[in-house]
Amino acid sequence: MYICLCNGFTDRQVRSSAETGSASVSQVYKALGCAPKCGKCVPMVREMLKSVGMLPTEPESA
Repeated sequence: MYICLCNGFTDRQVRSSAETGSASVSQVYKALGCAPKCGKCVPMVREMLKSVGMLPTEPESA
Protein backbone atom coordinates (compact mmCIF):
# COMPACT_ATOMS: atom_id res chain seq x y z
CA MET A 1 0.00 0.00 0.00
CA TYR A 2 1.29 3.46 -0.83
CA ILE A 3 2.09 5.47 2.28
CA CYS A 4 3.42 8.58 0.55
CA LEU A 5 1.99 9.67 -2.77
CA CYS A 6 4.29 12.69 -3.05
CA ASN A 7 7.41 10.51 -2.91
CA GLY A 8 5.81 7.26 -4.07
CA PHE A 9 6.89 4.88 -1.30
CA THR A 10 5.03 1.95 0.19
CA ASP A 11 4.51 0.31 3.56
CA ARG A 12 6.95 -2.44 2.54
CA GLN A 13 9.66 0.12 1.94
CA VAL A 14 9.03 1.74 5.34
CA ARG A 15 9.14 -1.65 7.10
CA SER A 16 12.31 -2.61 5.24
CA SER A 17 13.92 0.68 6.22
CA ALA A 18 12.95 0.15 9.87
CA GLU A 19 14.28 -3.41 9.83
CA THR A 20 17.63 -2.20 8.53
CA GLY A 21 18.03 0.34 11.32
CA SER A 22 15.97 3.44 10.63
CA ALA A 23 14.79 4.39 14.11
CA SER A 24 13.07 7.70 13.39
CA VAL A 25 10.80 9.23 10.79
CA SER A 26 13.62 11.39 9.43
CA GLN A 27 15.88 8.33 9.11
CA VAL A 28 13.21 6.52 7.10
CA TYR A 29 12.96 9.41 4.65
CA LYS A 30 16.74 9.65 4.40
CA ALA A 31 17.04 5.89 3.78
CA LEU A 32 14.43 6.16 1.05
CA GLY A 33 16.24 9.11 -0.53
CA CYS A 34 13.49 11.65 -0.06
CA ALA A 35 12.00 14.23 2.30
CA PRO A 36 8.44 14.93 3.44
CA LYS A 37 6.63 17.27 1.08
CA CYS A 38 3.01 17.76 2.16
CA GLY A 39 3.58 15.93 5.48
CA LYS A 40 0.38 13.87 5.46
CA CYS A 41 2.35 10.61 5.53
CA VAL A 42 4.50 11.48 8.57
CA PRO A 43 1.96 10.21 11.16
CA MET A 44 1.60 6.91 9.26
CA VAL A 45 5.37 6.43 9.08
CA ARG A 46 5.57 7.16 12.82
CA GLU A 47 2.84 4.58 13.57
CA MET A 48 4.58 2.00 11.40
CA LEU A 49 7.85 2.54 13.30
CA LYS A 50 5.95 2.06 16.57
CA SER A 51 4.38 -1.15 15.28
CA VAL A 52 7.77 -2.68 14.49
CA GLY A 53 9.16 -1.57 17.85
CA MET A 54 11.50 1.16 16.62
CA LEU A 55 9.69 4.02 18.42
CA PRO A 56 8.42 3.81 21.99
CA THR A 57 4.68 3.76 22.40
CA GLU A 58 3.13 6.55 24.42
CA PRO A 59 2.71 5.79 28.12
CA GLU A 60 -0.79 5.04 29.31
CA SER A 61 -2.45 7.65 31.53
CA ALA A 62 -3.52 6.63 34.99
